[in-house]
Amino acid sequence: MSSSSVTVKKLALAAMFVAVAVVGSAFIQFPFLGSNCSPTQHMVNVLCAVFLGPGWGVGVAFCASLIRNLLSVGSLMAFPGSMIGALCCGLVYKALRRRNNDPLALVCTLIAEMLGTGVLGGLCAYPVATLFMSDDAAATAVTAYIIPFLISTVVGSLIAGVLVFALKAGGALDHMQRSLTPAKRHA
Repeated sequence: MSSSSVTVKKLALAAMFVAVAVVGSAFIQFPFLGSNCSPTQHMVNVLCAVFLGPGWGVGVAFCASLIRNLLSVGSLMAFPGSMIGALCCGLVYKALRRRNNDPLALVCTLIAEMLGTGVLGGLCAYPVATLFMSDDAAATAVTAYIIPFLISTVVGSLIAGVLVFALKAGGALDHMQRSLTPAKRHA
């Protein structure tokens, strides 16, 4: 398969992931400590790490956050949380993935999403809140976002983990990943 064909497949999959993140974030959420937790973006981050890689994952997270904000179904906090989480889990999966999709790579990827979004994204919410939101939002950003971000990302990461392990058990994961990888040319 040519690299341009793979790029088109990746672009289509990325667009689908953006749509899932936007629609899921609008309809699948639960209140927790004054924040609406939405696990869909975190599930999408992990799936992007497994199927597309870190760069694509950050792009999907940015596009989904932008669209959610334009539709008024998200807040500015969507940007640091989702993009940092996507980068962290994408880099970890890329570094640890071996043949046959080692389960340890996926577990570490889930943890990286949780820490990237929950802790780093929660901490980065403070400067975003300080620059672009009210003083009240900035004053509470660190404490008010780390815990809800963590809860949301744990739920989303676990859902993604179940999906990926089910795909692996059924043999579909390797097939799907191979279809997103350009064929190696022989000299």
